[in-house]
Order: sequence, then C-alpha cells, then structure tokens
Amino acid sequence: MSDATIDWLLGTDPAIGWQVLRDLLDAPTADWEAERARVETHGWGARLLAHQDSDGQWAGGSFVPAGFTPQIWESEGQPWTATTYALTQLREFGLDPSSGRARRTVELIGRHSRWDHDGQRYWDGEVEECINGRTVADGAYFGVDVAPIVGRLVGEQQPDGGWNCERVAGSVRSSFDTTINVLEGLLEFEKATGGTHESRAARTAGEEYLLPRSLFRRLSTGEPADPALLDLIYPARWHYTVVRALDYFRATGAPPDPRLAEAVTHLRSRRRPDGRWAADRRLSGRVWFDLDDGPGQPSPWITLQALRVLRWWEG
Repeated sequence: MSDATIDWLLGTDPAIGWQVLRDLLDAPTADWEAERARVETHGWGARLLAHQDSDGQWAGGSFVPAGFTPQIWESEGQPWTATTYALTQLREFGLDPSSGRARRTVELIGRHSRWDHDGQRYWDGEVEECINGRTVADGAYFGVDVAPIVGRLVGEQQPDGGWNCERVAGSVRSSFDTTINVLEGLLEFEKATGGTHESRAARTAGEEYLLPRSLFRRLSTGEPADPALLDLIYPARWHYTVVRALDYFRATGAPPDPRLAEAVTHLRSRRRPDGRWAADRRLSGRVWFDLDDGPGQPSPWITLQALRVLRWWEG
C-alpha cells in the first residue's frame, strides 16, 4: 500500500482513520482508541448523531421513517434514514459502545422504538432474517442481550446452510443477501459473548454456503449468480457484495480459505493506478448524507476494506 493512499485515508474522517491505524498500520491501541473516540464528536459520526430524535430513534421510525408511504417508496426507493440503518452505520463508523451517548441511545431505542411489522420491541427483533441479522450485529456491538434473536436465527437456517428472508413465504433455498447479514450478526455476537455451540456451528455452516460458490457463483451452473454481487458499493445496507463478504471472512480472524482466491483476484483487478478503489454505484433511496464523491470516484470505505482484505490475504 502506498503512503499517499494511507495519507488520503487518514485525512478523510475519524470513522476511517481509526480503522486505518488499527487494521493497516498496527498502531498502538491507545492511538486508534483515541481516534475512535472522535467519531462521536467529529465528522460523519457527529453528523449522524445530530439527526437523532429526542426519543432515541432516527426519522421517527424503526425500519422506515415516520409517514413514509408505499407511494413514496415507489418513487424514491427504499429509505436509509430510519433507526435500524443509522445504528448499523454507527457500528461501522465505530462509535464507542461504552460511551455515554451509545448507552443512552440503546436505552432510549429499547424504550421507544417498535418494529413496523407488528409492534415488536426493537431489541426483541422482528421476523425477517435480514433485519434480525443486523439487529444482532448492532445489539451485540452496543452491549444488548440479543441471545433470543440468535436462537431464532439458528432455528431458521436453511438446509443448504444459509438463510433467506423469504423463508416465511415458503423459500427453502438461501440467498447471498440474507446470509451475509446473518453471518455478520453471528460473528458480532461471538465477539461480544463467545457465542454458543449452536451459533458457532450455524456460522460455520453459513460460511460453507458461500465458500463453494467462490462468494458469487451459482453452485448449479458455476455462472455468476448476479453481476451486481461483484459491484463495489458502500454503504451496502442489506445488499451482498463480494467485498463485503471478503471483509467478513477477514474479520473472523481465521486464515484465508483458498476458495476465496477468485474473489480476491477480482478485488485486485479493480484497483486504480493511484492505489485506490472507486465505487461502481450508489443505492437509490433517502440518506442523511453521502460518504463519498459518487460512482466512478475513489471511495475511502471501499479502499479501506480492500486494503485490509489484501493485507490479511497476503499474510
């Protein structure tokens, strides 16, 4: 990695900077923790927290903003401003879960936020595996007891090892999108609690859904399941991308699996001459603010993910 790329990343935002210090530069813990503490008061983290409602939510709702109608969804696309996506973004920014602001947010959401599906309490989860996977990840990171949701997800695993949010509609096959959301949740749960025998076994089986498919191919034909899986996007929200999956496998701390080689080759091929990676597209839908300069322009988030994946892969 070039010094110019590292300097560029360090100059973007504390949410990027602390992860560069930890994951790319092996900086002392005190150094990256000090930079992470700035997420609450500077840059993107402070901007997102400034949009928080007095009851702890964002945009007045759990999954969709208050007053957001199907007609608006049809015209604008799915919104990304409500509580569930704000919490995930704060987790990815690295808001210190031990901070007073984080603890207060968790408490207020538990008291006031209810899921659109059937009024379930926020930290009790919903019925959809994508949502519950992210709720487990966010809850575990921020110190919430999400073991009951984990138990539910383990029981909803498909016979092929993954998960599918269309299970309630009768699907018996897994999807890339749902599986990565659940895997990230189970991993965060393990980091926070050590996990359970059942949750660890479920996570291993979920990985075995992705690995024989080289992270993006159909098992039946070997063809790409969807060209969009190879796109470089951030934030990915609930969407699966190969880079997101590679970053998940890196985060497990396990040695690189040889079955990731094709995905890594694709990632290397997308590197620009200046040492950075550019976003292919943005998801449509309402956001509080953008985190890059748009498609075709260098993305600090994707560059961070790519560099730490390659560093892990190359040992």
